[in-house]
Amino acid sequence: MNIRSFSLEQWEEVVTLWRRAGIQLSRSDTPEGIQKKLERDPQLFLVAETEDGRIIDAVMGSYDGRRGWVNHLAVDPDCQGQDLGTRLMQELEQRLAGLGCDKINLLIEPENGAVQAFYEKQGFNRDELIFMEKWIAPAQTAVKGV
Repeated sequence: MNIRSFSLEQWEEVVTLWRRAGIQLSRSDTPEGIQKKLERDPQLFLVAETEDGRIIDAVMGSYDGRRGWVNHLAVDPDCQGQDLGTRLMQELEQRLAGLGCDKINLLIEPENGAVQAFYEKQGFNRDELIFMEKWIAPAQTAVKGV
């Protein structure tokens, strides 16, 4: 397995992986939205590839100068149970630590609650919060199928 930074040319392959893994995509997961993310901290969006270049694992991390965030961690369903997600999370944590990050946050969609045990094995603890959001920009190009 080869871990490296994501490039926008891999967008369709990564979106396909996210969907296969059951990730809920949002309207900010368009190529334009991902390009904005890459302009901020491209080294935190990671993919893991097989020897033949097929993406089997991806995670989109981010850092706002205070907190790190884990978004859209997905392992190909055919490859789960091989510690691929753990290895990708370890790489993301090392990169975040190198930026001075002291704390990493993540959110789990209610319908994806089964991944809570995976994150607990990675050292994450549940924190009861109320999450709220507001889209301030009108919807533009939607992600196909979303």
